[in-house]
Amino acid sequence: MIKNGSEIIMECLLEQDVNTVFGYPGGAVLNIYDALYDYKNKINHILTAHEQGATHAADGYARSTGKPGVVIATSGPGATNTVTGIATAYMDSIPLIVITGNVATQALGLDSFQEVDITGITMPITKHNFIVKDVTKLADTIREAFKIATSDRKGPVLIDVPKDITASKCEYTPKSISNQSPKIAKNDIDVNDVVAMLKKSKRPFIYTGGGCNSSDEADNEIEKFVELLDAPVSSSLMGQGSFDNFNERYIGMLGMHGTRTSSIAVTNCDLFIAIGTRFSDRVTLDVKKFATNAKIIHIDIDQAEINKNLRAHKTIIGDVKEVLSLINSKLPKCSHTAWMKQIDLWKRKFPLVQSPFKKNDVTPKELIETLCKLTNGDALISTEVGQHQMWTAQYYNFKGPKQFLTSGGLGTMGFGLGCAIGAKIAHPEKTVINIAGDGSFQMNCNELVTIAKYNIPIIELVLNNQVLGMVRQWQRLIYNKRFSQTTLNRPTNLLKLANAYGIKAYRINKANMIEKVLKKALISKCPVLIEAVINKDMNVLPMVHAGGDINDPIMGIEID
Repeated sequence: MIKNGSEIIMECLLEQDVNTVFGYPGGAVLNIYDALYDYKNKINHILTAHEQGATHAADGYARSTGKPGVVIATSGPGATNTVTGIATAYMDSIPLIVITGNVATQALGLDSFQEVDITGITMPITKHNFIVKDVTKLADTIREAFKIATSDRKGPVLIDVPKDITASKCEYTPKSISNQSPKIAKNDIDVNDVVAMLKKSKRPFIYTGGGCNSSDEADNEIEKFVELLDAPVSSSLMGQGSFDNFNERYIGMLGMHGTRTSSIAVTNCDLFIAIGTRFSDRVTLDVKKFATNAKIIHIDIDQAEINKNLRAHKTIIGDVKEVLSLINSKLPKCSHTAWMKQIDLWKRKFPLVQSPFKKNDVTPKELIETLCKLTNGDALISTEVGQHQMWTAQYYNFKGPKQFLTSGGLGTMGFGLGCAIGAKIAHPEKTVINIAGDGSFQMNCNELVTIAKYNIPIIELVLNNQVLGMVRQWQRLIYNKRFSQTTLNRPTNLLKLANAYGIKAYRINKANMIEKVLKKALISKCPVLIEAVINKDMNVLPMVHAGGDINDPIMGIEID
């Protein structure tokens, strides 16, 4: 059948089982949006306030489903506005398809109006990118883009389509897609060696990373592995939810703001099993002092991550679910009673605490733990980046994978609200909450118009301390309390701002208001903003200095 380039894009999206896209129209993508008009009963388009918000929304859709998110943006500034969102997805291995328009092929390279070399700009932050200059190659390019985005280590792919290509016609032949099976280096010698190390260990430690959430349906194999090995489990920021946080074997996050129990356990274990992780500097800190008494097993899908940041004694390259399934089939039931008793003693001795400065102060600990209790640990939680992000990872107990949606690698302030939009569109039946700091909120509050327009029932929970809390915390500890440009004191009335968009809003400024207000928000069938007023001097603890010794965390900070 004969179709133009824009219609081919629509048909290829349907081939890939895409029913929702996020974006913003413009001159270079007018033909695509004209085609969307005819496909509106098959493809739902969410119009955001900004292309960055659209890219974060597509990211949230992908993080919460495992399916690729799709965003459409026009040329020039429309395309460049997607860059931060693409980089965010790239750092966290999130499958995105970014379709950008460009000037007509004959105008490329002439500094034409709203022309930009978006493939050149995004080359370092995509798994691959394409510019399509021949309409007959468009369909296969789109199919290849989806394959690249979703296979092996997932990530974003950009397709740049000049305007004349979206109007040109050619023969289009539909193709059915085949499911990509995970690749695994099935080396029985490697697996047998790992099983032998597991059987020999007296004090094993399991560490799960973001790859455990990316690997579809890996949680059952992880749970089985933990039970067989009889070991404590810690997770990275990106690995939150890969193992049930309510399980007694879970000992909290590991790293800069990890629990004291996890840092003591990693120092005392004799075998450290890292699954689906890249050994971020925020986890290992000083690599020379990390897990010094242990042999290290590293399981990851990406060969490039093996021995990059930390040298392992044994490695297996492959999809987490497939590798663990193979290990589980060969691993007998182990018992480490004395080790687990010691872990339990450390957990009781070193709980996460956060004391109020004054009676009835709102503390992030009580706020987030109450939220967890009221949602039974089942909500989808997105965050911005900063103190509130760490508090969420510390105090919300995630039951399962793809619940905690946060920018881990790039650390993108302004990410969370767009992400929450995508997650709620993908999961209308689930409670979706974005937890933000007031600094991050001001970077993306324009997307309130999106949740208001579509009546997307998201809860926007803003922890307002009138400072850039995490940066200020570093200034207190490292820069002799020289609080340069981190005291915001902005006059914005967040409740009135929300009301201006037609959004319900509540303020929590006393601890005894927390449960009442959260309950109101949770039973609402519409968007809600909650401002929780917290003291500017509340800090994220424990904390280990960047590059410091994981065995030497700061447990308290003196406040003048």
